[in-house]
Amino acid sequence: VQLVESGGGSVQAGGSLRLSCVASGLSDGDYCMGWFRQAPGKEREGVAAVGVRGSPVYEDSVKGRFAISRDNVKNALYLQMDGLKPEDTGVYYCAALQLSPCLLAPLKLLGHWGRGTQVTVS
Repeated sequence: VQLVESGGGSVQAGGSLRLSCVASGLSDGDYCMGWFRQAPGKEREGVAAVGVRGSPVYEDSVKGRFAISRDNVKNALYLQMDGLKPEDTGVYYCAALQLSPCLLAPLKLLGHWGRGTQVTVS
């Protein structure tokens, strides 16, 4: 499984970014896909995840600001981030795992990972 993220950048507080992740090498099955982030000196934390049939889950601090979506035909995952805050700064990683239900904790422990894309909010 290979995951490639894109769309990171530097924005001012209150701005928006849209992250994308394209997956390849997925076998048939219900793949849970999600976004995680890691700030300098901190542990990697879950942001949002969504299963092949929908039903997204979000970390509390991003609810109402971020929206996760996926295109199952393209094996793509997206994260629309609005109302960005400085505390959203970090490297954002895409993860995927054949998993149902789609939950952040097991995805973090067992998922396949991309290399990440940097998001900086000032």
